[in-house]
Amino acid sequence: MALTSNSVLETANNLSSSPQCLHEVERLTQYPVKLMQYEEELALQLTQKINQIIVNHSTAAAMLQDIAQVLGITFKVDCCCLVTVSDEEFSEEIAANWCAEKFLSSQSSKEIFSTQQLDLPVVQCACEPTIEDISTIKNSLAVGCQCLPVAIKAVLAIPTRLGNKNNGVINLIKSQPYNWSDGEKHLLKAIEAVCAIAFAQVAQARLIALQQQYLQLHAQHQNLIKQLTILNRSNLELNQMLQLTLAATAEALQVDRGLLILLKYSDPLLRTLPRKQIPKAKATVVGEWIRKSANSQLQQSQSQDTSFWLSECNLCQRAFHDYGKPIILSADTQHRDVFPAAPVFALKDLPAALVMPLESQGKILGFLVLQQAKPRHWQAAELNMVEMVCAQASNAIIQNQTLRRVQTLVDERTAQLQRSLDVQAKLYEKQRRHVEQLRELNQLKDEFLSNMSDRLRYPLTNMRMALRILRQPGITPERQAKYLDILEQECSKEINLINDLLTLQKLETHHERPQYETIDLNARIQDLAASFQKKFLEQGLSINLDLPNQPLKLQTELESFDRILQELLTNAGKFSERDTTVQLQARHQIIEHIDRVIIKVTNTGMGISQEEASYIFDKFRRGKGRWTPGTGLGLALVKSLVQHLNGEIAVESTPVEDSNLSRISFTLSLPQFATESKPYSESD
Repeated sequence: MALTSNSVLETANNLSSSPQCLHEVERLTQYPVKLMQYEEELALQLTQKINQIIVNHSTAAAMLQDIAQVLGITFKVDCCCLVTVSDEEFSEEIAANWCAEKFLSSQSSKEIFSTQQLDLPVVQCACEPTIEDISTIKNSLAVGCQCLPVAIKAVLAIPTRLGNKNNGVINLIKSQPYNWSDGEKHLLKAIEAVCAIAFAQVAQARLIALQQQYLQLHAQHQNLIKQLTILNRSNLELNQMLQLTLAATAEALQVDRGLLILLKYSDPLLRTLPRKQIPKAKATVVGEWIRKSANSQLQQSQSQDTSFWLSECNLCQRAFHDYGKPIILSADTQHRDVFPAAPVFALKDLPAALVMPLESQGKILGFLVLQQAKPRHWQAAELNMVEMVCAQASNAIIQNQTLRRVQTLVDERTAQLQRSLDVQAKLYEKQRRHVEQLRELNQLKDEFLSNMSDRLRYPLTNMRMALRILRQPGITPERQAKYLDILEQECSKEINLINDLLTLQKLETHHERPQYETIDLNARIQDLAASFQKKFLEQGLSINLDLPNQPLKLQTELESFDRILQELLTNAGKFSERDTTVQLQARHQIIEHIDRVIIKVTNTGMGISQEEASYIFDKFRRGKGRWTPGTGLGLALVKSLVQHLNGEIAVESTPVEDSNLSRISFTLSLPQFATESKPYSESD
């Protein structure tokens, strides 16, 4: 219902202040603590009830109805009205009303609802209203209160917002003048957020239903297109092909009856006649499809004559005049006088009709008629589909008349239509994969931020504790040295974590050539293994080295090489079962005429599934069911460093017989000589 600008501004001034506010404030200051506790408990209980309703209801209408009942009973009002706010996607609002039992027994209210009477003190807002809020509240009352058996004398309303946008309105209605207290306003404002979620659920349910309807309609249309494509490529006789086309269209669009009418012109000067002049042409029904449920009803009143002159049917004349536009008849009886039609249409039994002309190169070839006994709202997609069917039928008629001259044109249009469908399907699949990737990346981001916040916070907490103890008077030198060691250790953890992030970022963005130097592989591996010996003993693990008998030289970047083995040994120690052995093996091998060094780190522990193996080297990804602390950067850093050294790395998990454990092997392959490899590039 439209509102004038003066009434909106006047209501804004009225809603912005309440005459009872000062008195309520003075009254509440006498016992603020007790009243605030009561209001908080009541708001919490009401919020919990609404949350339970949202969770337990599968239908949006029932959910809003139950919420309206809970609010009406809680606030002790005569009526509660919940109304959704229309937007670009949904122009129609949904309203849910609850009334007290004493009003349900009466037939109707003695007073007539009018938005012009909704002024202070009738309507008040629980929050500071804007011009948009006022318009939204009045519109919600106009939508939801038309059929209420309640005389509206006092309204307390609040618009709900989600994402900085109004999505619904809560209206509490009294049938007698009433001064709303600040407590009632605060309570209504406290539940605004959870009610906004309920309105969002309704909008989401409507959106899902609309998408399902669209997908179903799209599937029907796609099947129809496929059938029409097959018919166009078949060698059927024209009338038979048109009959099959009509049947497929009527079944896909679920109508009661379909007619295919062709025109035969007897005027040789057709092309020179003015457009508004009706030519001399005879219309003949060449195809008819009737639903089984409507067949018996039509047989009693159907005319035996299937031909008529175009000048005798005003309905066909209107379709002829409105070049290229469909004629839609509603189910009322008025159109029978406005558009008198030939008896073959049987408008008495099937008054709702859609008439679409069959046109080719400026010439009307006939009409496609779809009829129903009940009213129907034709969607734009359905009209486009009927228009496409008419185009196909027109092409078939021209094809029959001109033989092979039009055959090429029909094939090209069919191929273009099929290509467009293929492109649409590929785009849909690509978009679906993109949405899945974004959802997965968002989850990884959340996990990473949570994990990183813990890894950054714990060392800082320990350092702060050590600093506080060091500042205490009379601390002994031994304790002082102990807490200084803690400070140094935790500081090193922070530095190492930050350095890992910086190193990973540098490897991904700056592809610099490695700084090669020649090392003794056996000696280097022995030194690294010795550094892990003590740590492995504390974990109940042992380490076994399998190295070549002869010294093996390797040209590599020492810092990157050391970091790779350190991370692999650290990972093996984390995920190994106690009293097992970590095996480190190195050997020389020639692969595709290139000397390579193969290093293999094997431990025994929980197996790695194929799914985990596919993302185990990704950043911030960790194995499922593994509670060992870490950031998930270790193996990602290993992979980046291996690629930096022009190498390869792979993981393999082999179950151990008669055990629930597996042998997990990380195999590292590096070129032995730097001159035989190219620097790592992004394209690799």
